[in-house]
Amino acid sequence: MKHIFKKLTSVCTALFCAAAVTVGGAAMVMAETEIDEALEQQITMTAEGLTETIIPLSDDEIEQYMSSGDSFTMQAMEAWKNSKEELGEKKDEEGGKTEVAGDHGQYTVTIPVKFEKADANFVYVFDDTAIPTSMSVDVQYPLSVTLERAGLNTLMGLGTVFIMLIFLSFVIYLFRFIPGLVEGKKKNAAVVPESAIPAPAPVPAVEAVEPAADDTELIAVISAAIAASEGTSTDGFVVRSIRKINRKKGK
Repeated sequence: MKHIFKKLTSVCTALFCAAAVTVGGAAMVMAETEIDEALEQQITMTAEGLTETIIPLSDDEIEQYMSSGDSFTMQAMEAWKNSKEELGEKKDEEGGKTEVAGDHGQYTVTIPVKFEKADANFVYVFDDTAIPTSMSVDVQYPLSVTLERAGLNTLMGLGTVFIMLIFLSFVIYLFRFIPGLVEGKKKNAAVVPESAIPAPAPVPAVEAVEPAADDTELIAVISAAIAASEGTSTDGFVVRSIRKINRKKGK
């Protein structure tokens, strides 16, 4: 029994020590993230002063500040320039309470401001020396604008999907013509073009030969004359051809 009691006592002691360590660690974390009151007031005043200075600037003044060469000034002017037309004029009523948060030497100051078209939060980031390093304008769109933009985005997405489906349907429709085009190309390849067929060799012109005149009677007369001069009959020889002998005059 005593042995069991000692074990229970040891377990309770260990749990108590663990709880004490956990609570002490949480307290240390809270102490590290806690912002000094004087520093909080300083960075809050700086952020509010910058906001009151930036909002009334004209377009020409914004352009002049953007060419100043200072990184924070240029970045702040760029952020305000991109949101100015979207917000409109500043309202006189208070936008809300300024919030300050900090951790590990970096502090964020959020200043809500009300405008005609929409509300906005001017968010500043300060380093551990209370010098601003960046600024951004977070536009707080009303629910109607958010729903409108969501609806437009949805319509654009659906429209894009339908356009792509129509395009794919058109491409699929064109596939039915591909076999015909292939067959046509095969037929064109099988038929030898006329330009590739060699032209036939020209046939030489044959001069018309006039039929020889019927010399039967002339042959008979000449044969009879030869037979008479030789004292024989016409059966002893045959006249095969008759040629004209050209004799020169004077011989």
